[in-house]
Amino acid sequence: MHVSFDPWSPAFVADPYPAYTALRAAGRAHWFEPTGQWLIPHHSDVSALLRDRRLGRTYLHRFSHEEFGRTPPPPEHEPFTTLNGQGILDLEAPDHPRIRRLISKAFTPRTVENLAPTVRRLAAELVDAFVAEGGGDLLAEVAEPLPVAVIAEMLGVPEADRGLLRPWSAAICGMFELNPSEETAAAAVSASVDFSAYLRGLIAERRTDPGDDLISALIAAHDEGERLTEQEMISTCVLLLNAGHEATVNTTVNGWRTLFHHPEQLAALRADPALLPTAIEELLRYDTPLQMFERWVLDDIEIDGQVIGRGAEVALLFGSANRDPERFARPDVLDLSRTDNPHITFGAGIHFCLGAPLARLELAASFGELLRKAPALRMTAEPEWQPGYVIRGLKELRAEV
Repeated sequence: MHVSFDPWSPAFVADPYPAYTALRAAGRAHWFEPTGQWLIPHHSDVSALLRDRRLGRTYLHRFSHEEFGRTPPPPEHEPFTTLNGQGILDLEAPDHPRIRRLISKAFTPRTVENLAPTVRRLAAELVDAFVAEGGGDLLAEVAEPLPVAVIAEMLGVPEADRGLLRPWSAAICGMFELNPSEETAAAAVSASVDFSAYLRGLIAERRTDPGDDLISALIAAHDEGERLTEQEMISTCVLLLNAGHEATVNTTVNGWRTLFHHPEQLAALRADPALLPTAIEELLRYDTPLQMFERWVLDDIEIDGQVIGRGAEVALLFGSANRDPERFARPDVLDLSRTDNPHITFGAGIHFCLGAPLARLELAASFGELLRKAPALRMTAEPEWQPGYVIRGLKELRAEV
């Protein structure tokens, strides 16, 4: 029943939702031989497993590779493995809560609210420039620069260096796709080396000349006795950049594409800007930017009579869960006024996205500015999808005002 699940097919990436419907109808857990994973398509199971401590983002806090029945990463991948493995997304207790507690100080409601004027100013400047040009590529000119600038501002990355960040991030994120090629791995390793070296230099500068930024705050916390290594600081900064803009960029352009394909909903939003908060949640649900999230099974679990043993890996299908009719009324219908909307786009449990409030602020700012200043905005060409499935987004989105 999962023959139609083909994450390397451009047709599937363009529209995975019919395959998800078939998966949900066929059962709750499906073995997928090409990646050696169990596919989990239902909202109730995905939501529960995200919170289940019998699963983890890593297993190395409890087992060696050999004990877990897994092959260690190739030695030549070491720069990427170290960089990725020390970020909170791939850590479990006791390291995860310790590092998350430090970073969470940058994402409190008060901190995010203090960022709001900066986010709105940046969004306004980008949209003003886009409108002045009569349109262009919404991805390159609005969707991408906004979250990159915000995260760079938080980290204290000088404006002159910010052009380096997105290419490094894109190369590293290539490793999160299914069965990445050796070419992808080599690019990720190279980016990991360069990005780490850059941040090591920036950390050294902040040690002697601290500023009002997150890197300086992490150094200060370390100096006050918190256990934070330099590698953890580097991995944290890379994770914040990667996670802090990839999903926001793709939600922006995927969301506008969705609106252009639903003109009656777009017209309703333009007529009533008060719909924007629920509209953003619905766009996050309807076409999820992160389609899959993986977990290792640390202790046996059972799903609908199927025992999934320790050492297995489950693929939690966010895109499918967010279209599950057992949880959402008319899930394949875009309804910008939907209020009962427990989507799991930002995850759940201890790995729930720290930056969710900031992402919502950025999305509200950019969508709001475009709705106000480009009331006749329209798509001029049907966009192509990037080849990636896990992080799913467009190559560009051409539009005119």
